Amino acid sequence: MKTYLVGGAVRDMVLGQAPHDSDYVVFGATPEEMEAKGFVRVGKDFPVFLHPQTHDEYALARKEIKTGDKHTDFKFVFGPDITPQEDMQRRDFTCNALMYDKENDKIIDLVGGVADIKNRVIRHVNTEHFIEDPLRVLRMCRFAAKLDFEIAPETMKLAQNMTRTGMLNHLTAERIWKEIETALNTEHFDKFIRTMRECGALKVVLPEVNKLWDMPERTDYHPEGNSGEHTMLVLKQGYNLSPKIKFALLLHDIGKIDTPADILPQHIGHDKAGLPHIEEICKRLKVPNKYRDFALLVAENHMRFHSVPNMRKGRFLAFLDELTDNFRNGKQMIDFMRACKCDSFGRGASPQLKDEKNEEVFAAAKRCLDNYRIQRAVKAADMPNFEHLTKDKTFRDKFMQFRTGKVL
Repeated sequence: MKTYLVGGAVRDMVLGQAPHDSDYVVFGATPEEMEAKGFVRVGKDFPVFLHPQTHDEYALARKEIKTGDKHTDFKFVFGPDITPQEDMQRRDFTCNALMYDKENDKIIDLVGGVADIKNRVIRHVNTEHFIEDPLRVLRMCRFAAKLDFEIAPETMKLAQNMTRTGMLNHLTAERIWKEIETALNTEHFDKFIRTMRECGALKVVLPEVNKLWDMPERTDYHPEGNSGEHTMLVLKQGYNLSPKIKFALLLHDIGKIDTPADILPQHIGHDKAGLPHIEEICKRLKVPNKYRDFALLVAENHMRFHSVPNMRKGRFLAFLDELTDNFRNGKQMIDFMRACKCDSFGRGASPQLKDEKNEEVFAAAKRCLDNYRIQRAVKAADMPNFEHLTKDKTFRDKFMQFRTGKVL
């Protein structure tokens, strides 16, 4: 029986990074032998065991045989006679198909993974096995974002053919969303979207987002020229923000795909127009409510935020009331303003425009935050003669007037 550390942990070692997970593959063993050594079996479809002390996962070496169209339709063949060459062939990418022999302090590379890691390339291991699982197309895009690697030409061509022939149509909404959500946790989520677009997967999974590249923009405001490139620049601005904010940034301008030809490229009314698209996307992909709700709020209000410095008191207070109703705490308000900042700064090179947008965003943010704090502090009981005021339907209007007087 021989055990090797495998997968992402070995890849991270080559990259000089600390491994996050430790997964092992065991050759020359049976399930009975593993259990006799105290390992606890947890795998249903194939033998996976937990180490009795470390609780790391140990899987018996195996081969996989495709049995249907779904990405889960596989028959697993395992046994003590499976070789390292056979086990590595079922892996997705060369960077994930390395083994580390702890006893001899040696990396075993049967597929050229070390060279691909050093060259920052994602390359599939085995064409036959790769096309058996269409989810690997999305995983390819995710690893491009996670590692900031480029896709090998032959792997990109293979992924393009898989999307063109409809193989991604067999993926479930749950699996698609899981890949998207995992990619949202990377610093290069924009690369995930770009790679999806290049291989054709974006047109299948998020056709609404794919259409943004067909939407021209006013070049005096957006030198990048179209809504798709603007969205990518916005995502770059938000590289270190939370997945919830990045998802909102991805969809903040989705209403632009409905802009009538006679008002292109002004995109008047795109904020409201985007809401049904966000609802549909989230329903189709079964996106959690926290992502959907924040995306809707950013899409609906991001244009109004840019007008905040010049809003009259009454209009500004009404806007602030809406934000306060939706954002129950200061962090939510700050997240909203972070999204709006990315929208403002996410545009092509134009130093003068950048300086102007900087001033607008900082002025809007200051007014919102200062008055948010005031609004939270002002209570109805602070109103003059509060005890004797009639608490009827006009009371709210009186309270609004009272608060308006304190707005900066």
